[in-house]
Amino acid sequence: MRSATTIARLTVGMMLLSLGLLGQTAHAQATAPVVVQLRLTGVVDPLVADYVTGSVQRAQDDGAEAVLLEIDTPGGLGSSMRDIDQALLNASIPVIGYVSPSGARAASAGAFILLSCPVAAMAPGTNVGASTPVGASGGDLSQKITNDAAASIRSISQTYGRNADVAETFVTEGASISAEEALAEGVIDLISPSSTQLLDELDGTTVTLGTGQSATLHTAGATIQQESMGAFVGFLHALLDPNLAFIFFWLGLALIVLELVALGNISWTGIVLMLLAIVSFGLLPVRLVGLGLLVVSVVAFVIELKAPGLGIWGAIGVIALLLGGWFLYDRSGGVEVSPVVLVPVAVLVGLFFGIVVAKAMRMRKMPPPVGREAIVGAQGVTLPSGVGPRGGIVRVASEEWRAVAPAGAIPGGRTVRVTDLDGLVLTVEPLDDEHVPVGEARPAVEGGNAS
Repeated sequence: MRSATTIARLTVGMMLLSLGLLGQTAHAQATAPVVVQLRLTGVVDPLVADYVTGSVQRAQDDGAEAVLLEIDTPGGLGSSMRDIDQALLNASIPVIGYVSPSGARAASAGAFILLSCPVAAMAPGTNVGASTPVGASGGDLSQKITNDAAASIRSISQTYGRNADVAETFVTEGASISAEEALAEGVIDLISPSSTQLLDELDGTTVTLGTGQSATLHTAGATIQQESMGAFVGFLHALLDPNLAFIFFWLGLALIVLELVALGNISWTGIVLMLLAIVSFGLLPVRLVGLGLLVVSVVAFVIELKAPGLGIWGAIGVIALLLGGWFLYDRSGGVEVSPVVLVPVAVLVGLFFGIVVAKAMRMRKMPPPVGREAIVGAQGVTLPSGVGPRGGIVRVASEEWRAVAPAGAIPGGRTVRVTDLDGLVLTVEPLDDEHVPVGEARPAVEGGNAS
């Protein structure tokens, strides 16, 4: 009995111990730190600003340990950048800016955003900088605006004790440096090959927030909670790609020209694509010199259509298109039309205007074809050789046709009536009216098919 009692006690004890361990494990899992992961890719626009600022606010409200903001951007709108900067500088939890993967960049507005994070990290093979403000004309903006941007990036860098002098050269000199150079110059805090390793390295680190408060990171083994833009917003953001905007502009223009000039209709699809391109241009760092060259290319193509000759205007249009695409955006900030897109578009546009639209315009100028209903019953005149049962030629509807006269031969210069149409061969019969000389017959319809 004692043995049985002892075994029972041991069994109960083991069960209680197991339950206790399970409870501790569950509690540990429930209290594991949560790091919210965001991805800032493409052009910095109002959609991206809403996504980042809203996600940071929700992470604060939900009590997340930190926000991991992965960055790969060529830059974008200054107003959207400032919205993001303010959200990061005033966040009550640490935001870890991380330029990744290898080959990514934090250019122009992206450099400001990276340096606004309490922790600035980069993956190997990435770069940061090239933040000189650029105006719509293509040149640098006034010294006052440049000085303001330089003061802003210097202030942001000093907030976290980073090298403000080097950061300022991003604006004043358009400098861009690698991750290794940024770490050596004290512009960023560390280099890490992956986000997992980055979080492990930061565990236990005390950082200063933009508000001046200190926070210790507990990120080792943290639960990564990805926060995406959402399918619809992501789709709208993708439409603001500089390459897509350029393609939409020319595709919309091509459809409008084809239907309006060649067919006489309005292309609503072309109008929608043009509107999308215009909206994108309004959110991208577009330069007037690029837009002006695109307008010149359009005018040159239209002149080529109206006055075809040696193709000089067509060549001017292609050259203006290439230059317009090349200078359309601020290339120093990383926003550009890729040559892989630019060259094929220029070739296709040249072929489109030179072949498709030109042929459509010629077809529009052709007389309408004459159908059976229009030709049967019409009057015409036999040519001097006359028409017989075995054939001949008549002029009907201002065109010469092959014809047969089953009822008997009809001399030349006689007025005839068409009684049937078989393919392109007319069946005719003579009229009883007077002789009508060749060329004076009054056909009932205009246009026709020559045999």
